[in-house]
Amino acid sequence: MKKELLTVIVPCYNEQESLFYFYEEIVKIAEQMKSLNFEFLFVNDGSKDQTLSIIKELSHKDKRVRYVSFSRNFGKEAAMYAGLEHSKGDYVTLMDADLQDPPALLIEMYSAIKNDGYDVVGTRRVTRKGEPPIRSFFARCFYKLINRMSKVEMVDGARDYRLMTRQVVDAILSLKEYNRYSKGLFSFVGFDTKWIEYENVKRVAGETKWSFWKLFIYALNGITAFSTVPLILSGVIGILFCLISFIAIIVIIIKTLTVGDPTVGWPSLVCIIFFVSGVQLFCIGIMGQYLSKTYLETKHRPIYVVKETDKN
Repeated sequence: MKKELLTVIVPCYNEQESLFYFYEEIVKIAEQMKSLNFEFLFVNDGSKDQTLSIIKELSHKDKRVRYVSFSRNFGKEAAMYAGLEHSKGDYVTLMDADLQDPPALLIEMYSAIKNDGYDVVGTRRVTRKGEPPIRSFFARCFYKLINRMSKVEMVDGARDYRLMTRQVVDAILSLKEYNRYSKGLFSFVGFDTKWIEYENVKRVAGETKWSFWKLFIYALNGITAFSTVPLILSGVIGILFCLISFIAIIVIIIKTLTVGDPTVGWPSLVCIIFFVSGVQLFCIGIMGQYLSKTYLETKHRPIYVVKETDKN
């Protein structure tokens, strides 16, 4: 009987220091899971270091190693999508090369799908040990906020590291949107999902490519991709300020007619103008975010551009 195939997708951006460590660990797990065939699909996301050279070296040494290399850096979301498109496995998993996604969990994840009937097995960190406190605080706030605003539930601490059946992968690939937020897309397609919890693991080597600013922009993308509440909020704020200004006008008219008090308080008036202008710009900015996403989608640009693969 032919063995089923499991594809391990590894997005890589400047991961030359981690790749050999990762390869050694994932090969050990593959040897333990003898009921499956493996393919290791590395997606080089426009790395500036020796990442691609190392991947090619691994490919020459091990026929199970495949790779896709982009023409430039398109971002992790594009790399994950490319990996899913080029995967051949009956089961597919996404893993980071820095070993923050423990390969050993694959054994339990596969068992849950094969024996317990799940379609997806995801992982989530129960601690954020090793992260800057400010980043952990804002991450928790983000998940609370987006779960209140979106109809799609997103699990706090969820990683991109998950094992999926081919049916789930095909469902995700059917979502062709250019502005991708995979954590939301994984939740959107549904299917029976089991979550495995584990404590945060430090990078085996190298440094994270996610700065606070990049994470902030990524969070905004997630909110605008899966909720229209900010648009509703901007409208409510606009109506509220119209009511306040209308009441203020009536109060000023009545005060002038009854007391005869001339208009005073220029400093406070200027402050109010600046405040209201700030609110207006904030609301326009929210609408601009949605408009920009729509603009990018209508261009129908490719999510990524491939420069070379192992088939070249």
